[in-house]
Amino acid sequence: MKDVAAVAGVAVKTVSRVVNGESGVGEPTAARVRRAIAQLGFRRHDGARLLRQGRRSGSVGLILEDVSDPFYAQLCQAVEEVARAHGALLLSGSSAADPGRERDLATDFCARRVDGLLTVPTGTDHGYLLPELAAGTAVVAVDRPTPGLDVDTVLTDNAGGAASGVAHLIRHGHRRIGYLGDLPEIFTAAERLTGYRRAMAAAGYEVHGSWIDMATPEPVGIRFALDRMLSGAEPVTALMCGNNRVTVAVVRALAASAGRPAVVGFDDFELADLLAAPVTVVAQDPPLMGRTAAELLFHRLRGDAGAARTVRLPTALLPRGSGEVPPPGR
Repeated sequence: MKDVAAVAGVAVKTVSRVVNGESGVGEPTAARVRRAIAQLGFRRHDGARLLRQGRRSGSVGLILEDVSDPFYAQLCQAVEEVARAHGALLLSGSSAADPGRERDLATDFCARRVDGLLTVPTGTDHGYLLPELAAGTAVVAVDRPTPGLDVDTVLTDNAGGAASGVAHLIRHGHRRIGYLGDLPEIFTAAERLTGYRRAMAAAGYEVHGSWIDMATPEPVGIRFALDRMLSGAEPVTALMCGNNRVTVAVVRALAASAGRPAVVGFDDFELADLLAAPVTVVAQDPPLMGRTAAELLFHRLRGDAGAARTVRLPTALLPRGSGEVPPPGR
């Protein structure tokens, strides 16, 4: 900045005012400063500026499970919009559901002195963030809680949403309803399975073990699970799918089948309403989840030191046709 001031023939404070868009500098003088900046290739040092203002870095970190997943892509976009509105830069990365990678991302972001961290937790031990919390880094958990950390958390009503999807199938005459979900150790998967069981129990219907499949959603495994559920003496007549990846795999596996079961999916997905058999879904609101989590984070950064809170967002049932198919004989 001293070099710019020397070339422009002005005081360093004048250069600072021009660089930071402050008033009090005449246009001819400002033009000389801008020409000197262009000539010298000067770039503002935001890190030094923020330190002088008593701030850390003016940035926040976001750790997702998979940024290519449409759910997380929408959530990320919403967080970025809130961060931008607060004058902060967003750094983001994908953990790929790997606890070690999640920890590496978190520690790398904190090493870069992010002011706050939003994370979709994968691991079961987040004690490594305790020193960061003690140092003043704000942390908000998104989509799942962080075991061992008392931080703000934004969740979907997973159990209630799954229960509403199963109740919808029951209202359309189904009694034998299968459930396909993700790995049971995943918080959201376990919560949605609980909702399925709750709705079946509330209706007074028994659940057979062969009607439930909890595994990584991959095509071969889904096909085996469907073969088991749709055959035998008591085949299911309807399916509740635990997330959008499971639903897509099920729809593909059933594409060439005759007499398809009714299907309700948890999570909306692109073109679900435009398929030959539009898919009924229990929809989450990822932009709302992202905005809510980000606003909680910036509320903490503004000095809120109150007790940690948990916000549970509602779901919406979107009937489109696949979930309204009656059971055989009706």
